[in-house]
Amino acid sequence: MIDMHVHVADPGLPGSKPFPDYFKDAQATAVALEAHMQASGVTQVLAMGSLHTGEHDPLGVHMSLRVAALLDGVFVAGVIDPRKTDDAHFERVEAVLQTGKLKALKAYLGYLHFGPEHPNYRRYYALAARYQLPVVFHTGDTYALKAKVKYAHPLRVDEVAVDYPGVSFVMAHAGCPWLDTAAEVIYKNDNVWADVSGLFVGDEAYQQRIKASGFLDAFAARLRYAVLYTEKPEKFLYGSDWPLAPMQAYHASVIDAGLDELIPGLFYDNARALFNLP
Repeated sequence: MIDMHVHVADPGLPGSKPFPDYFKDAQATAVALEAHMQASGVTQVLAMGSLHTGEHDPLGVHMSLRVAALLDGVFVAGVIDPRKTDDAHFERVEAVLQTGKLKALKAYLGYLHFGPEHPNYRRYYALAARYQLPVVFHTGDTYALKAKVKYAHPLRVDEVAVDYPGVSFVMAHAGCPWLDTAAEVIYKNDNVWADVSGLFVGDEAYQQRIKASGFLDAFAARLRYAVLYTEKPEKFLYGSDWPLAPMQAYHASVIDAGLDELIPGLFYDNARALFNLP
């Protein structure tokens, strides 16, 4: 199974809740991640990078790459920052891309108060097209009170999907709670995908509570409708958003939601094809 949305480094998002202390150490993070992967049957993950890492790490991937060097099956997405626009920064960014070590780029919409259509993202999209890297957008609800969700609304992805047809865009979290809007953007645009990560953020006890309360069943009905509306089940990818949700419990919630039957390639084929994973 491929989990295409995990964190192996603190993303450094403005106002976000703290990550576990072991995220400060690559070895400890690799040990924790390996245990979760083995328990849930995950063989490959795509790890999101960090903001605020300095000029020496223009895409925020140094920690993620250290974890990847310690644990097989870890692939890395670099973080693009619309606040950085100078030529020197983009020279450093391209030097990282030329190494071929990254599988995607990530934009933290909402956490940073820039919509995906903002002009400051244009050079990043050009690089994504040149190096054939998908761009993953945070969409929908956020994990920080300082975030502004209007910048993470999935409808805004339609603008860049039209303007940059040579780039593949992924709406992380399927635009939740705007699932219907995300479905329309996927239906309309051949170059847009969605992942189902972080829809139920919480520990194993929380995952059990949402099942017992009936929330999971109600939410699953909306999500199944959204998938059917797109007529493109191959455009949906599995992710957990670990460590915000435990891999094994989150996988069980997705199974209970019936998404495995609705989306045959959800757990493997769709992500492998999009991110060109070995």
